[in-house]
Amino acid sequence: MTITRSLAEPTAKRLANISSVFLRLALGVSFLSAVGDRFGFWGAFGQSHVAWGDFSHFIAYTAKLNWFMPSATIPVLAWASTCAEILLGVALVLGAFTRVAAFLSGLLLLLFALVMTFAVGLEVPLSLSVFSASAGAFLLATCGEYSWSLDSVLRRRLGRSG
Repeated sequence: MTITRSLAEPTAKRLANISSVFLRLALGVSFLSAVGDRFGFWGAFGQSHVAWGDFSHFIAYTAKLNWFMPSATIPVLAWASTCAEILLGVALVLGAFTRVAAFLSGLLLLLFALVMTFAVGLEVPLSLSVFSASAGAFLLATCGEYSWSLDSVLRRRLGRSG
């Protein structure tokens, strides 16, 4: 019994470390990919696998989702969400301020999912896994340590000097 437990604990810890790195990168790269789509990185509007293709189509989508907001606020919302996704995406990919970035990502994704639900129905955010991504971000925020991250490098350096 003791031998089995002692072998299982390091394996579970390794799996948790690998999973947190994978989740951090998946969330971060997904944010950056969505931003890239808004600026034509994945191709022009209308091409296969391109959601927006340019920022004007993203603003139109933002208006559709935020139908309850005054039209003057729509470009501000589009730029605010874009800036938030860039900052959170870069922070998650680098593993900088990971706990805070993960928690804020969970909130942002939950907000996206709820707005999508009220604007276009429940199927869209479910099919696009927005609720799942939000839950994953919240789970990432609970991790005890973040392997392969800027946070872990800084913690080691501060631990050695202090």
